[in-house]
Amino acid sequence: MKKVVANAEEAIKGIESGMTLMLGGFGLCGIPEKCIEALSKSKITNLTCISNNAGVDDFGLGFLLKNKQIKKMISSYVGENDEFERQMLSGELEVELTPQGTLAEKCRAGGAGIPAFYTPAGYGTEVAEGKETREYNGKMYILEESLTADFAIVKAWKGDTKGNLVFKGTARNFNPVMATAGKITIAEVEHLVEPGELHPNEIHTPGIFVHRIFEGKDYEKRIEQRTISK
Repeated sequence: MKKVVANAEEAIKGIESGMTLMLGGFGLCGIPEKCIEALSKSKITNLTCISNNAGVDDFGLGFLLKNKQIKKMISSYVGENDEFERQMLSGELEVELTPQGTLAEKCRAGGAGIPAFYTPAGYGTEVAEGKETREYNGKMYILEESLTADFAIVKAWKGDTKGNLVFKGTARNFNPVMATAGKITIAEVEHLVEPGELHPNEIHTPGIFVHRIFEGKDYEKRIEQRTISK
């Protein structure tokens, strides 16, 4: 199976309006920025996007929000995006806020073929409304359903032409679990190498999960909030 494609535009072929996408990253770290940019230049709309956060106004998923290409966001943290806030409060955007650990586990469970699981996170809050609850050992839990997507789009530090991926630092938070939960998984990488150049013990996502891979160029790697000591 030939997995290497030329660029982001070729990688996103087959994504259609109305589909569900998982997009890796944490803040602006490890987001698939080239694929997001390609999507922003397309006519694809009505997307459901599963992502820990929603980028910022002028970068990442902020591009898709600005273009009104997203109908629903399933996220954990969205506090850095004014356009997101405006669309949510006006009712233009459907939002499903999920505790961060629960969101990660929903993606991991989806990739593992587990349809649902119990968690104590969110019990007694709006998160639990309409969900089944159960008591275990004197503690209350809510039933959360797992997540899958038509396409999972991830960003890795290194990858080989067989699709094996290595993530770096914070980019390892959501990318690996999302890579397993898409019907089709696209990986953009900073460095694309030949098979055998990645040590087996260093691989975070086996190539069996990855369907398309390409090497991106000129990554911006923006910092969401720069904090330095005096």
